[in-house]
Amino acid sequence: MGLMTIGAFAQAAGLTPKALRLYDQVGLVPPAAVDAESGYRLYDPAQVPSARLVARLRGIGMPLATIRVVCGLDPAAAAEAVTAYWRRVTADTAARARLATLLVDHLSEGGTTMSDPSTAVVVRYAACCDTGLVRDSNEDAVYAGDRLWAVADGIRGPRGAAASAAAIEALTPLALVDSPAVDLVAILAAAVADADRSVRGLATGDDQPGTTLTVMLRSGSQLALAHVGDTRAYLLRDGELSLLTQDHTWVRAQVDQGRLDSAEAAVHPQRALLVRALGAGAQVEVDLALRTARPGDRYLLCSDGLSAVVDREAVRSALAAPTDPEQTVRALVESARAQGAPDNIACVVADVVAG
Repeated sequence: MGLMTIGAFAQAAGLTPKALRLYDQVGLVPPAAVDAESGYRLYDPAQVPSARLVARLRGIGMPLATIRVVCGLDPAAAAEAVTAYWRRVTADTAARARLATLLVDHLSEGGTTMSDPSTAVVVRYAACCDTGLVRDSNEDAVYAGDRLWAVADGIRGPRGAAASAAAIEALTPLALVDSPAVDLVAILAAAVADADRSVRGLATGDDQPGTTLTVMLRSGSQLALAHVGDTRAYLLRDGELSLLTQDHTWVRAQVDQGRLDSAEAAVHPQRALLVRALGAGAQVEVDLALRTARPGDRYLLCSDGLSAVVDREAVRSALAAPTDPEQTVRALVESARAQGAPDNIACVVADVVAG
């Protein structure tokens, strides 16, 4: 069989002549020959399988630059590359779905904009990261600023401290940017994905460090919350203490499924076993939320070195005391130390006041 015209080849490959011209320009499906007089592109029938592969890869949305790489691989390696690409697409789609749900919830509550310009607030904050009374190293890390608050707790091991520090370091650029309120959750979600990649980049051989993370990003009175693991975020509002996060632990999952009650979970030997963390698993799943801060609100972010040893009422009492954030942080740490402080203690306290 001789060479095929671009129209015949396009039909055989399931492409359009326009697409073939584009793929020629980027070096994906170059013609076998070009007629010297007419300039018509001519194709070899043997090119049909590779052209069909390009069409199918474009059909799943793969970028042309990535297709060029995949087409240069042997079949087994190409299959792995397509699998990895689709895994990323699936994760991105799930993240966008969560963002869409947040926006729908916000608008359903009557919000027409992502921020109320009539509510000007400022934040006063303090943070502490204490080794505790038993551990000889500190795997916790914290950050507190006007726009960003974060607590990370590295998974116990030789690289736990490096993992928590890497996560916080990946997030700190957010503190320097006055993010638009409408983009707040998307910006935070992208930054947490960067933090996950930073933690994964610390892997050496079979050692993959990990860390929990709870972080809040502010724009005006809007607060975006991202959470993975068993660090926590609390809100004290009008004297009532609310837990804003859910622990991603094995025992929490057992309680949710009705296999353990809360009392059993509190003393279970595997109560600290995580089911989600940055750096763990094929991809991280992060809880996202959007909240509106009010003057008088007091937020607490902490590691389980506090929440696991200081009961909820004692935490509420410390937060409700008429003390500034610095004094409150010290009181919380002292409460954990009074209970033996078997783990590192990290906490951030942030007060929202009228601007």
